[in-house]
Amino acid sequence: MTEIVNLSLGELLANLHAGDLSSREITQAYLDQIDRLNPALHAFLTLTPEAALSQADEADQRINTWRSDPGEDLPPLTGVPLAVKDVLCVKDIRCTCGSRILENFVPPFDATAVARLREAGVVILGKTNTDEFAMGSSTENSAYGPTHNPWNLDHVPGGSSGGSAAAVAASLAPVALGTDTGGSVRQPASFCGVTGIKPTYGRISRYGLVAYGSSFDVVGAFGRSAAELVPLFKIMAGPDPQDATTGDVPLPDFNLTLIDPGDSLTGLRIGVPDEYFIEGIQGEVEEGVRRAIEELETLGAQIKPVSLPYTEQALPVYYLIAPAEASANLARFDGIRYGPRVPADEMWDIFRHTRGDKFGSEVKRRIMLGTYALSAGYYDAYYGQAQKVRTLIKRDFERAFEGVDLIAAPVAPSTAFRIGEHGDDPLSMYLEDIFTLPANLAGVPGIAFPVGFDQKGLPIGMQLMGPHFQEEQLFLAAHAYQLITDWHTRRPDLNGAS
Repeated sequence: MTEIVNLSLGELLANLHAGDLSSREITQAYLDQIDRLNPALHAFLTLTPEAALSQADEADQRINTWRSDPGEDLPPLTGVPLAVKDVLCVKDIRCTCGSRILENFVPPFDATAVARLREAGVVILGKTNTDEFAMGSSTENSAYGPTHNPWNLDHVPGGSSGGSAAAVAASLAPVALGTDTGGSVRQPASFCGVTGIKPTYGRISRYGLVAYGSSFDVVGAFGRSAAELVPLFKIMAGPDPQDATTGDVPLPDFNLTLIDPGDSLTGLRIGVPDEYFIEGIQGEVEEGVRRAIEELETLGAQIKPVSLPYTEQALPVYYLIAPAEASANLARFDGIRYGPRVPADEMWDIFRHTRGDKFGSEVKRRIMLGTYALSAGYYDAYYGQAQKVRTLIKRDFERAFEGVDLIAAPVAPSTAFRIGEHGDDPLSMYLEDIFTLPANLAGVPGIAFPVGFDQKGLPIGMQLMGPHFQEEQLFLAAHAYQLITDWHTRRPDLNGAS
């Protein structure tokens, strides 16, 4: 079992195609790993072992047919297990969004991203833990309890996609889906020592994603390496008639296996913004990121200083606009249309009691903040002004990308913090997103990957950000770095967790 769950995505596919491993064997190995470690990690909320093994058997039939007649097309990810963050709809599997208000909701359809991966042959293991409605930076806001970081069970895995990041880090799944509204893929990837991609806003359909902030939300993915994320990205990307915000932008046909690590980044211009190396950043994080930038330079990249002057405004801007969108998006969860209902004599009392009892404190905090920002007399002063500053943040990136191809920066000011450390201080929790929010406000893509460890043995992550729809450059640069380093290959010692 241990050997199977430590194989890379490419190795899994090679073994499947050669007939050395079956999808049932692989799927069972991951289910056994989940059974052993999930009680300590709490990465999965819902498991579907019977359905997963049935899908694996179907995949084995397709592979056997293909092996006897290789002229037939075989979907590219046939037989590979996948974990899905519990804010994405998967047909006939409970979708809680980490909330009591949706504890029994079973979607009758697949999200577009999930449907495309199903068509590509994946086997779905189950749904992973998340901060309630993706509102959080630690996965502590889940109504079903926190996820624990595989590198240290006393620490958070990041959020809101902490369940998916922890699942990949602990080898409970080879790859997993997450979502990124303000850093919810990149920050957990950094905290858990895995690689995570946040695509351009509009690159991957949001249909079937339970909305938090509709102008921010993107579907992303986790894997051990950049190379493992490329096939998932290619399959999910592209326009969708169910989502009018998707862009009809051609997807480049790039192949990371053709990269020569010797001079793979020659001519690539990478900008380094002073605004991301602020007072108070953990020294080991800054050292690890700057060392990684130097290693990118040895691969041929040109390192240049850039300025993103409105970075400091990203935090207040995000926490005005995103909660405003959340207050509108979550209005539908009222005890009438979805989820459980708290009985009352009057309709308005049903609304009030259901939402009051079933929403968690952080969700209620953001709904109230967003409703206030949109209220009469305050709309122009708060929400309207925030939208204007958002435009300035976007222009910061546009000007920077006139002189560089990518921007390198830390993902978070520190490595993973202890569970409960920010429990009584929401602002300190919000500050954990200070380096990831700008990319969401501007809609640009980003990739996070491990670049070292601190003295406590916790992973350090770096992010690269690129112009709109230039994910290819992000994958190429991250992959080139991972060809000459081994941080992404390291795995936590979980022998004592079972």
